[in-house]
Amino acid sequence: MIFDTDVMIWAFRGNEKALDAIDREVMRSISAVTYMELLQGVRNKAEMLSMKRFLSTLGFATLPVTAEISTRAIAIMEETALRSDLGVCDALIFATALESGDRLLSGNEKHFKEVPLLDAMVFRVNLV
Repeated sequence: MIFDTDVMIWAFRGNEKALDAIDREVMRSISAVTYMELLQGVRNKAEMLSMKRFLSTLGFATLPVTAEISTRAIAIMEETALRSDLGVCDALIFATALESGDRLLSGNEKHFKEVPLLDAMVFRVNLV
């Protein structure tokens, strides 16, 4: 299972539903793009270290952006550019899931529905 950035943020903040979703999976991955997005959100070195420990403790693999993933992301952007506001990061994460053959867990249902071949599950966090 590849976990999208939104799910990882919820898990890092201690959301039980996100943590349960992670715990249910034996093989846990994130895209290198998700890793960079997580780094972008840290506020200091202590938080960065905490985030890195969190990923390591839970056994996450970070999948690199390969030439094939880049090519697939470009095709996704070409297909969706005129009808969607799907961004570059999402296209790269979705392409990573497609190229790896892994299911994606994401709360970004609006955008991943734009990519018909993508095997994705909706994550919804209960805020109440």
